[in-house]
Amino acid sequence: MENFIDTKFKKLIEEINIKGIYDIYTNMVRTFSRLNILTQKSIEDFLTKFKYWGEISTINCNYEVFYNKASILKNNLDDYVWLYNNLQDYKSKYILYAILNNYYNFDFISLKNCMEGIYKHYFDLELLPNLKNEVFVDVGAYIGDTVKDMIDTYGNDCYNKIYCYEMCKENIEKAKINLENLKNIVYKENAVVDKEKIISYDIGKDLSATKVCVEGKKTVMGVSLDEDIKECITSIKIDIEGGEIDAINGMKNHIIKERPKLLLSVYHNNTDLFEIPELIKKLNKDYKLYLRYYGGPIFPTEIVLVCI
Repeated sequence: MENFIDTKFKKLIEEINIKGIYDIYTNMVRTFSRLNILTQKSIEDFLTKFKYWGEISTINCNYEVFYNKASILKNNLDDYVWLYNNLQDYKSKYILYAILNNYYNFDFISLKNCMEGIYKHYFDLELLPNLKNEVFVDVGAYIGDTVKDMIDTYGNDCYNKIYCYEMCKENIEKAKINLENLKNIVYKENAVVDKEKIISYDIGKDLSATKVCVEGKKTVMGVSLDEDIKECITSIKIDIEGGEIDAINGMKNHIIKERPKLLLSVYHNNTDLFEIPELIKKLNKDYKLYLRYYGGPIFPTEIVLVCI
């Protein structure tokens, strides 16, 4: 029997399904143009600062970002339905509905309803009630903020060892200062990718937006977790500005054999929201999938896929 979330999601999918890409795109542009000018500017400034999803310039009538979203909504509707049917709780299902309806209708209300106000980023106690003796790998450790959140949530005895991977040396040094009172932390100044290779990268507008790119001005050694860590891993967090799938492909053996808990950012690329969970289920069909939302009410970011 359907509940209201099932009904709302089904109605949205049916509406998108009967429209062409251009109709979906023009609906997005039309709805965007009706927003408050300050809200439009806020969205444009954000999308211009973090150019993950496409370009936008209201002055030049360039709405590439909306066309990209429209194309993916239309061409990958079955993937979104698959994801909805594979999510394990209705909070996750509501989050997926809110994200898609924000793309399509700039639905700020549903997105605001999803915002996490209780738990630390990545560490939902309803999904992960107790971490103890973990071998935790933080891929994209930044300045140690995720590790601090884990310790604050579960206490100092929640881990046996923590690996912090971070490309940017400045971030590594700050993480060492922020985590200086903690033991058994291994700092790795590396990119995490599918296989060992030299990686080019650039630092974005701030040090949290360091990302792999072909024409990057800096270089670092890229490693795969399958080759770099030989012990059993119990949990992995990945937030690396769009390199998540590449990193997952380099840790397949750990995922298949050890089934670590996975905390994965799924918003940096337009297709991450369905491609990453599909990849995880392909590697190990026993994983249960959940979505949690740690972003704001205007444009969907900080979407986390929890795989248990």
